[in-house]
Amino acid sequence: MVQQNLEQQNTAVEGIQEHRAHIDEIDKQIVSLLNRRTQHALAIRALKPEAHMGLYDPRREEEIFSRVYGFNEGPLYNDSLREIYQGILKVMKEIPSL
Repeated sequence: MVQQNLEQQNTAVEGIQEHRAHIDEIDKQIVSLLNRRTQHALAIRALKPEAHMGLYDPRREEEIFSRVYGFNEGPLYNDSLREIYQGILKVMKEIPSL
């Protein structure tokens, strides 16, 4: 019985380590994608004055949220995605221009 419990514990620990390795790789990809997104956001910001557009467009933000909801296959709730994207958009607004 004790041996079986130790084996189960070791299997669980190995499973946790495997999932954490996957999360680490995904986090690496997310950081890369966020930096790519930032480059595009900064390019748009630089072009907006020439296009006679304001820097902040609440309608565009709602379009982003709607589009992201359409991509969502779960298990995240749309409200959770909205919170994440609100944070991303807030940071994008605060990043100094190049």
